[in-house]
Amino acid sequence: MKYLDSFSSAFLGTVDWTWKSILFEVPWYTNYFWGLIVISLVVWGLEIVFPWRKEQPIIRKDFWLDGFYMFFNFFIFSIAISGIYQILNLLFSNLGITSKSLALIEIADWPMWSQLLVFFIVLDFVQWFTHVLLHRYPFLWNFHKVHHSVKEMGFAAHLRYHWMENILYKPLKTFGVMILGGFEPEQAYIVHFMAIAIGHLNHANVKITWGPFKYLFNNPVMHLYHHAFHLPAGEYGVNYGISLSLWDYLFKTNYIPEESGTIELGFEGDDKFPQDFIGQNTYGFKKDQAGLD
Repeated sequence: MKYLDSFSSAFLGTVDWTWKSILFEVPWYTNYFWGLIVISLVVWGLEIVFPWRKEQPIIRKDFWLDGFYMFFNFFIFSIAISGIYQILNLLFSNLGITSKSLALIEIADWPMWSQLLVFFIVLDFVQWFTHVLLHRYPFLWNFHKVHHSVKEMGFAAHLRYHWMENILYKPLKTFGVMILGGFEPEQAYIVHFMAIAIGHLNHANVKITWGPFKYLFNNPVMHLYHHAFHLPAGEYGVNYGISLSLWDYLFKTNYIPEESGTIELGFEGDDKFPQDFIGQNTYGFKKDQAGLD
């Protein structure tokens, strides 16, 4: 009964919070629903005014499909899975696995700017490492192909990914928070909104390199090559960075041979990959993947 109550409480709580967000009944800085919309419109505006690939239509291929993915992954699936994560938290707690038992450092008493900085760096590295795994192992790659099936890059492609990636990312991100003593800074919304904005820009049809800061922050030129159809020989992937490019330069996974933006995107066999939402989200569970691996 305790687990059922926890599931119900988490599920209904997430539904309630999302609905209140839509109605502007939560603080603006925690309103990720309208925050996502505002950031999307701003970055789309940059694509329209300063297009990198000028021949690419404003309403590009799969624009509406990617738009649906944004809201599905960011809200609908989060609501659906919230109760399950609450049950897992209870199970871990009953096994004695808590933030205190895993904590490597305690940052609660640090200045707020340093809390946010450490929080941002740790979570970004966890996501970078997870991203490498998605490319390295065939079972995970079959789900990650959804994201790489994009043939024309645009801001909404940022959140075009299989819901199974949430299953992998979220526990590892939770682990990242737990090694910080289970502490999430009060102003963590700054990190979350910044990550959305950077992710949108990295997928946008704009040319930004950040000058000398390219060795620190990911950018659209670098990330376009992450989606390149033709990769360097022997590589599973390149430019895995989420918000930071730092990890790719440190671990020698960076690759930017030129900056025209005219390269082919996708992966071998993507012409046979499903084009619809249902097909893409059931593909990874099929046993026979011949011709697409």
